[in-house]
Amino acid sequence: MARPTYELRDRTVLITGAARGIGAETARRAAARGARVALVGLEPDRLEALGAELGEAAAWWEADVRDAADLERAVGGAVERFGGIDVVMANAGIAPPAKTVAGIDPNDFERVIDVNLLGVWRTVRAALPHVRARRGYVLCIASMAAAVHPPLMAPYNMAKAGVEALADSLRPELAGDGVDVGCAYFGLIDTDMVRDALAESPTQRLRARSPMALMRPLPVAAAARGLERGIERRARRIVVPRSAIPVLFGGRLFQSLADAGARRAGIADIVRDVESD
Repeated sequence: MARPTYELRDRTVLITGAARGIGAETARRAAARGARVALVGLEPDRLEALGAELGEAAAWWEADVRDAADLERAVGGAVERFGGIDVVMANAGIAPPAKTVAGIDPNDFERVIDVNLLGVWRTVRAALPHVRARRGYVLCIASMAAAVHPPLMAPYNMAKAGVEALADSLRPELAGDGVDVGCAYFGLIDTDMVRDALAESPTQRLRARSPMALMRPLPVAAAARGLERGIERRARRIVVPRSAIPVLFGGRLFQSLADAGARRAGIADIVRDVESD
């Protein structure tokens, strides 16, 4: 039997990383469905503009997901403004520099983990009492990098695999409270973060030998549509594009294929070039 649609009308959705990209577009779609949207991020000008665009359905808070107190203030403000939180979407993330494990600045490495993994944990932790009270939905944003781990992306791969593990651990913990937990996995989406990452020379060289079906960025709207449908189904997993589902469930096989592709792309020479910069 098909599960009833989780109607977004009159529900409150809190989104981190809401100033641009997937977060902003998902906020627009949720508001169009009649949801109230709590926008959380680090770019107040963009957040204010998006809040004005969405009108009375939205409010915004500047907060850094690396700061638990910041998130508590944002969550508290959303609860005060809207009366509670039904859905939390832990979306804030950054891209790593295209560096090897040996060559990356330790501060850059740890910042990716802090934002992309611990930031998700802090967001979920802050919102969880309120989502529990509404028997709502937690959505953690991972990536196909949770399943297949390309070279020159170690901290990002680690973070996204950790986000998946967090969602998997949280799901049975909350089942008795009527709370569902989802994890979203994206291929390349045409966001500012992805465009910046693909502009780096080592990434371009690897991409040149990668299957175009997996490497062509999709529009942000495609990711937001997938998230909207996933939230309405309270889905365990949201995969965009759906053609990447075999990659998610055949991770070991596709990891071997990715490793072979990296060798064909001359990864050993790329590593030497990166570490000599």
